[in-house]
Amino acid sequence: MNDFPFLVANSTPSKDRLTVTAPWDQSVICDVPVADSNAVEIALSNAHTIFKDRDRWLAPYKRIEILDKTVEIMQSRFEELAIEAAREGGKPLIDSRVEVSRAIDGIKNCIECIRNETGRGIPMGLNAASQNRLAFTCREPIGVVVAVSAFNHPLNLIVHQVGPAVASGCPVIIKPAEDTPLSCFRFVQILHEAGLPIEYCQALVVNELSVAEQLVCDKRVGFFTFIGSGKVGWMLRSKLAPGTRCALEHGGVAPVIIDSTADLDDTLPLIAKGGFYHAGQVCVSVQRVFVPRMMANDVAKQLAELGEKMIIGDPTLEKTEVGPLIRTKEVDRVSEWIEEAKTAGATCQTGGKRLSDTTYACTVLLDPPSNVRISEREIFGPAICVYSYDEVDEAIELANSLPYSFQASILSRNLDFILRCNRRIDAATIMVNDHTAYRVDWMPFAGLKQSGYGVGGIPFTFEDMQIEKLTIVRSLEL
Repeated sequence: MNDFPFLVANSTPSKDRLTVTAPWDQSVICDVPVADSNAVEIALSNAHTIFKDRDRWLAPYKRIEILDKTVEIMQSRFEELAIEAAREGGKPLIDSRVEVSRAIDGIKNCIECIRNETGRGIPMGLNAASQNRLAFTCREPIGVVVAVSAFNHPLNLIVHQVGPAVASGCPVIIKPAEDTPLSCFRFVQILHEAGLPIEYCQALVVNELSVAEQLVCDKRVGFFTFIGSGKVGWMLRSKLAPGTRCALEHGGVAPVIIDSTADLDDTLPLIAKGGFYHAGQVCVSVQRVFVPRMMANDVAKQLAELGEKMIIGDPTLEKTEVGPLIRTKEVDRVSEWIEEAKTAGATCQTGGKRLSDTTYACTVLLDPPSNVRISEREIFGPAICVYSYDEVDEAIELANSLPYSFQASILSRNLDFILRCNRRIDAATIMVNDHTAYRVDWMPFAGLKQSGYGVGGIPFTFEDMQIEKLTIVRSLEL
């Protein structure tokens, strides 16, 4: 069993311990210390004190040195990080290795953000009022960052929240998901090993909502970054102290619109991967696929065949392609939603059953009614719904009918069809001939409507965690 120290400077944990279990077989991995109200207060005081003392701010070159060393350490422990993420989060090892690669590349991206950081000149001398003046901006850290993260990418999400904070010069306190704290703690330990003072990055878990709210809603917090459920995120945003900026990333119910000209041999394997990857536990997983009526049954059957070939099992094994859901109660919920759709008239092409207490079969449903939960909300499970349409505008209307908007896809070789859909679909990002879950970590990543607030992606988060300070110099020599 791993033994993690308490990662709050000058503090001790409560007597409580959080037991971390493997979602695959519910075996105990380890237990970790829990922060109480006193520890949260100390963490905030540590971070605020170091931020207010400008003589202790880390110079850009020092931040680069720390992040360079972080990359070196992560690369040397690559397989250890991948196995730990797979074991605690349930994402198959083949995909957890991709996650570690992305996390390492994300730190490199943070370094590039520092190297490319620049202010700008503001024109002066353009009228009588601006004579004899020089104006320019520079960037400074916004303040203490508090980050609350999700379980489904237990290392890379932490990098997306903590990495830009360190790069921008902000002290950060990170609260990982209680289901998957180990990858977070490991990463924070690596940062400390690389030379980052512990006060600049503290990590903790809590077991009371009131303690979590104490952390998030404190007036000393300059920026709040949240990845998780919309219900919790919007609630916390409503309680932020005046002046605290924030970014929220929630889920979507990702639509795909297919045209009769689409190259299905090329794109359907991508759609299946985008729907069943990590057992559908991704905020932009493929969930709703709209297909011309004459093709819908065939598309559903092809997706079903692709799903049936995927190996479901222990996420730490090389051969596994789809792992467990994060909790047994999530298997219960997914089963309930799918049974509801089947009872209401959906045709189950494959799956539609639990395989164990922790796993659910890759499922394809044809034409679920529009008023069942799987048609209206994010299932966060291994299920793809195929809907028949007669006219593309009908499909677009259905795609836009929900209060969620994140990433969407268009599968077609008809440029006019692509452009029509691209202009009319409500989404922050449109993929053409690719699945909805595609992402590289330097691109903007934004949920619209109830799917989020602000723009993610490492360079964009880096900017959010800074202020742009304007300086105006008056001199008669200008």
